[in-house]
Amino acid sequence: MTMNRPFMRIGFAATAALALGLTACASGGTDGSGGNDGGAQTTLERIQESGTIVMAIADERPYSWLDETGEPTGATIAMHREIFAGLGVENIEVVEVDWNSLIPGLVAGRFDAISAGMSILPDRCEQAAFSAPEIMYTTTLVVAAGNPKGLSDLDSIAAKGGEVMLAVQGGAIEAGYAEDLGIQNTMQVDNAQAGIEAVQSGRADAFALTAVSMNWMTADLDDVETTGAFVQTIDGVEQIGAGGTVFRQEDTDLLEAYNAELAKITGDQATYLSLVEEFGFTAENLPPASLTTEQLCAGNLG
Repeated sequence: MTMNRPFMRIGFAATAALALGLTACASGGTDGSGGNDGGAQTTLERIQESGTIVMAIADERPYSWLDETGEPTGATIAMHREIFAGLGVENIEVVEVDWNSLIPGLVAGRFDAISAGMSILPDRCEQAAFSAPEIMYTTTLVVAAGNPKGLSDLDSIAAKGGEVMLAVQGGAIEAGYAEDLGIQNTMQVDNAQAGIEAVQSGRADAFALTAVSMNWMTADLDDVETTGAFVQTIDGVEQIGAGGTVFRQEDTDLLEAYNAELAKITGDQATYLSLVEEFGFTAENLPPASLTTEQLCAGNLG
C-alpha cells in the first residue's frame, strides 16, 4: 500500500550544506561494486539507516513537480513513495533543479537519485546508472492555438527549413532529435514551462517535448494547443522513448534493490495504473517486459 510520508523542498543554502555531506558519503562510501571499501556505508545502507533519501526533480509535469503548497507530486513521485517504502526508507526529501543540472548534481553527490522520468540514452548511461524502464514516451509539439504553421511533427518542421523556430529543452531527448534531423532554427529553454511560454509569447512557433507532459500542462490554456502524439524516426529507425530513475554508477546495490521493488509495480498493470493513472498515464505508458535498460543504453532500437 502507498503510505503518506513527509516531504520537503530544500533551499539553496540547505542544499549546499547537504551537498557537502552527501559528497562525503558518496565519494568514499563504495568501491564501485556497491560494497564497502573498508567499513564506509554504501548509499543504500546509509538511506536505510537514516530512513531518508534525497531525490532531485525538475519541474516537468506530470512526472514530478512541486504543487502550490510546496509538496512534491507526480507519477514518478507516486512510484518512489511505494518503492522506497518497500526498502524501509520512509522519508523522501526533494531538491528541485534545472534539467541540465540533474546528472551533474547526482554525480557530484548533491542528492542520492533523480526522480524525473529521464529518458534512457547511451550518452546518459555513460555518466550514470539507470533503473529498469518505468515509463514509455511519445512526443508532441506545443503550437499556437489553431496551429497557424500547420505543424504535425519534427519532420514537418524540418521540411519548412528556417520558417519555423523550434524551442527545445536543454538536454532533453527532443533536442537530440532536432539536431539529428538537421533543424537549425532552434532556441533552448531550461524547463517545460519556459518552452510553453516561448510559444505563448511568439518567440517560438513550436515546442517539442513528451506528449503526456504537454497534454497535461496545456489542458487549461486557450492560446496554445498540442499536435498529435508521434514516435520520431531517425535514419529509418523508430526512436523508442523510455525513462527510468537515475543513480550513481557506483551505487549498484541500491540500483539492484530498487529494480526488485520496481518489478512489483511494472510487472502488474493494475498496480502500475493505481499509482500513475491519476497523472494522465495509461497502460500504453507501461514498458513491455522485453525492453531492457541494456538495450536502450546500447542504442539498440532497431
